[in-house]
Amino acid sequence: MRLFLMIAAAALAVLLLALFLWAYAPDKPRAALEARYAAPPSSFLEVAGVRLHLRDTGPISTNLGDAPALILLHGFGSSLHAWDAWAPRLEPDFRVIRFDIPGFGLTGADPSGDYTDARTIALIAALMDRLGLPRAHLLGSSMGGRFAWRFAAAHPDRVAKLVLMAPDGFASPGRGYDTPGRVPLLMRVLPYVLPESLLRASLAPAYGDPAVLTQPLFERYRDMLLAPGVRQAILDRTAQQSLPQPEPILARIQAPTLLLWGERDGMVPVTNAADYQRALADSRLVVLPGLGHVPMEEAPAASVAPVREFLLAP
Repeated sequence: MRLFLMIAAAALAVLLLALFLWAYAPDKPRAALEARYAAPPSSFLEVAGVRLHLRDTGPISTNLGDAPALILLHGFGSSLHAWDAWAPRLEPDFRVIRFDIPGFGLTGADPSGDYTDARTIALIAALMDRLGLPRAHLLGSSMGGRFAWRFAAAHPDRVAKLVLMAPDGFASPGRGYDTPGRVPLLMRVLPYVLPESLLRASLAPAYGDPAVLTQPLFERYRDMLLAPGVRQAILDRTAQQSLPQPEPILARIQAPTLLLWGERDGMVPVTNAADYQRALADSRLVVLPGLGHVPMEEAPAASVAPVREFLLAP
C-alpha cells in the first residue's frame, strides 16, 4: 500500500509538472514589446516616479477654450491601445492623452509597489501638472471609470466633463466594501503561466459579438499581460484594492457626466447604470445596442459618436 501511494504521488507530481510546463509563459523582453507596440506617437514620460507609456496627440493645447484636452483611462488588463480606433475620430477636436496605467501594458510595474486607487488618482494629477493641464475632460472605461469618477470627486476643479463607460465601483457578489482583496491560491501562479485557452475565455464576454476578438487583437492583449512585471502587479493590485462606499464620493462630483454602456455588457451589466444615476447630480445615460464591455474596440464609429456630441456641446 505504501509503495502504491508513493507511485501515485510520483505520478501526480509528474502530471503537475507537465501541466506547469504546458502553461508556462515567461515575461517577454521589454525591448521586443516596445519595438512592436511603442512606435510613434508613443513616448515614455517620467511621472511621479513611474516611466509612463503615453500617447499625446491632436492639437497640443492647455486651453480648454481652444482644443480641449481629453484624458482616456483604460480598463483592467488592457492598455492605451484600446483607444486606437477612437483616437483618430477625436483628434480633430481634442488633445487626446492616453497612457498605460501603472501595473499594465508597457508602463509595467510601479516602482513604489502601490496600486491603491489613491496612488492612481495622485498620478493622474501629476501627469496633468507635467503636461501643463489645469483642467481637462476625463473618460474612463471599467476600472478606468472608477479612477475617473474618484478623481473627479477629489479634484472637481480639474475636470470639465466626465464620461464613464461601464464603470467599476459598486459592490457585487463576493466583493463588498472596505474589505481588502483576496488573491486565490491558484491565481498566485499567474506570474508564471498564461494559458491561451483560459485567457481567450476570459476576454470573450467583453464583446457583444465574440467574432470581434480577432487573433491579432487577442495577441495584443496577451503580449501586454506578458510585459515585464505586469502579472505580479495584477496580483499586488488585487490584494491592495478595497472598494469604498461609492454614493458619498459620487455625490461630490460637479462635472456633467455621460454614462455609456453596451447593451450586451457581460462584465458590468447595464442595470448598474441606475446606481450611478441615483448618486450623480448631473448625468445622462446612453446605451449602445448590441455592444459589449469594450465598445471602442467593437464598434468605434457608433460608440464614439455620443461621446463627441456630449463633449462638444456647450
